[in-house]
Amino acid sequence: MDISKRAKQIQESPIRKLATYANETKKRGIQIYHLNIGQPDIPTPEVFYNRVKDFSEKVLSYGPSDGLDELKQAMVDYFLKYNIALNKNDIIITTGGSEAVSFAFNVIADPEDEVIIPEPFYTNYNGYSSISNLKIVPITTDPENGYHLPDISEFEKKITKKTKAIMICSPNNPTGTVLYEREIRELGKLVKKHNLFLIADEVYKEFTYDGEKHFSILQLQGLEDHAIVVDSISKRYSACGARIGAIISKNREVMKAILKFAQARLCPPTLEQIGAIGAYRLPLNYFKAITDEYQKRRDILVEILTSNKEIILKKPNGAFYIMTKLPIDDSDKFARWMLEDFEIDNETVMVAPGAGFYSTPGKGTQEIRIAYVLETKKLERAGNILLKAIEKYNSLNP
Repeated sequence: MDISKRAKQIQESPIRKLATYANETKKRGIQIYHLNIGQPDIPTPEVFYNRVKDFSEKVLSYGPSDGLDELKQAMVDYFLKYNIALNKNDIIITTGGSEAVSFAFNVIADPEDEVIIPEPFYTNYNGYSSISNLKIVPITTDPENGYHLPDISEFEKKITKKTKAIMICSPNNPTGTVLYEREIRELGKLVKKHNLFLIADEVYKEFTYDGEKHFSILQLQGLEDHAIVVDSISKRYSACGARIGAIISKNREVMKAILKFAQARLCPPTLEQIGAIGAYRLPLNYFKAITDEYQKRRDILVEILTSNKEIILKKPNGAFYIMTKLPIDDSDKFARWMLEDFEIDNETVMVAPGAGFYSTPGKGTQEIRIAYVLETKKLERAGNILLKAIEKYNSLNP
């Protein structure tokens, strides 16, 4: 018996694929500083748990396939604070942002169709494109340019009869790049010109630094039929395990089709939606202390890493990731070596190798993604261990 081509071709997660080595490292009594996964250590809002505790229904029954009406209204109210006017029909609640990506891919394209995505990109886009049997057409961005988009002509060159959409993520995972408003406006014009969809993963939109502001594709006038937004509470409210996301669009045909996919999986989790209602009703100043903390962590890590002049790193302005190019030969080999053969005072660091965030073979082999989700003292220690690891590794692999 044989398994499907889809199962053979789906990519391993660069974030999780080294977990087996990490477990063996911990068994040897070595502490690992986990910079590989975007799991915030910021406490989940207390109101989230309180609303779940207050749930008093005798039966935990199926909910609506498109999500609880009260949660959708809470989201409408929330987005209005950013001067983005939605109604409840523009929102379908999903089982995490990941399901929103899957729904978007399956609704806008058929097998063998193409979606253009700037790389590096969130690794699970590869996974969901494999499941949907779509082809990702990458547009490579450069660490030297802070991973900003190339000229819009580079996108237009990639458009074919099979192109159905352009997808972006801003603030970006894995790079932390916040796209400029002009970049997004240019993409908006391009998708209208070629009658394409523009899918935007905006799950990190609250986390911007140095006065940078996120610009949503929902703010583009005249793009209502083209714009699809992926949303999630995972990072916004430090509730990754709740698995509550959303897909947002004013295109009625798109939303009607997505509802059929939502019906096929019955409904998103009810208790977590109830908790999310309370989170969405928090005032916007809830994010002030959190963004200040993330900016402080980013600054600490950037200062440490840039002390090595061979490391290529542009300070990112959003999310809580840094994608950086190291003076090493192979980041997969380096990341595994740090777990298997390197430690300082029984401590080491785990990172996500960069190649897994690319679609183009051979790209990202010297890059790593770092999630600055540790408290400052641990982050400072991890950064210094990483520098020493680079020095040691290169002495062994001249």
